[in-house]
Amino acid sequence: MQHSIWRRFLAFAAVLFLAGSIWITQSSNAYAYDNPELLPDTPTPVVDLAKSLNSIQEEKLVKDFEQFEADTGWKLRVLTQYDRTPGRAVINFWGLDDKSVLLVADSRGGNILSFSVGDAVYELLPRTFWIELQTRFGNLYFVREQGEDQAILQAMETVKTCLLQGGCGVVPGLPREQWILTLITSTIGGIICGLAAQPRREGEVIAWQWALIFSPLWGILFLAFGIGPVVTRTSDWLPVIRNVAGFCIGALVAYLSLIFSRSTPSAES
Repeated sequence: MQHSIWRRFLAFAAVLFLAGSIWITQSSNAYAYDNPELLPDTPTPVVDLAKSLNSIQEEKLVKDFEQFEADTGWKLRVLTQYDRTPGRAVINFWGLDDKSVLLVADSRGGNILSFSVGDAVYELLPRTFWIELQTRFGNLYFVREQGEDQAILQAMETVKTCLLQGGCGVVPGLPREQWILTLITSTIGGIICGLAAQPRREGEVIAWQWALIFSPLWGILFLAFGIGPVVTRTSDWLPVIRNVAGFCIGALVAYLSLIFSRSTPSAES
């Protein structure tokens, strides 16, 4: 009995010791991650602690941000970091307010980009815009092909363009990967439409009733996920024509598949 009590006591003490050591370690790390000494003495809109930009890119970005702020009043700021970060000290250093956009680039995560946006900016660029912007330029595939510098530069150039336009609901431009996804959804929508329109009675050419019943499904795939993302991101008609062609081909193949399946047994007999 005494041995059981002592074992429980030792286990409880070990748990307390482990929890205390974790708390002490995390407390010191949190303190280290709020270090204003990492910030430069002179004011600058770009603090490149991770050296993601070369000197020419950084100098050009600083001039662009300063001119953009003087012309429009919007504050654009960039912070790159790796093992250490100034933390919340950047708020006072840059005087971040409701008209500020801060991009933080940190290559330690799965997505290197994160944004801190003022309330006034959300009126022109909604939260979904920032999620798409982060996903498009901050993902590992884009960084691997284009580099961290291009992820930062292209993301901030997109923000500048949208603010000058008076706002954007989505990120402008249609990457090839996103267009392929819209083409796939358009084709799947066509297949569903074609299957629903197959005749089910003698003498019937097209089952319009079934096609209409399934219209919410193939309509969402074709219009909402196939055509909508294209027309909202680019004025080029070629992707639209291709998606319409994909829908028509998918519908035609699915519709004719029943005819071929019926004619094959009769031909064999």
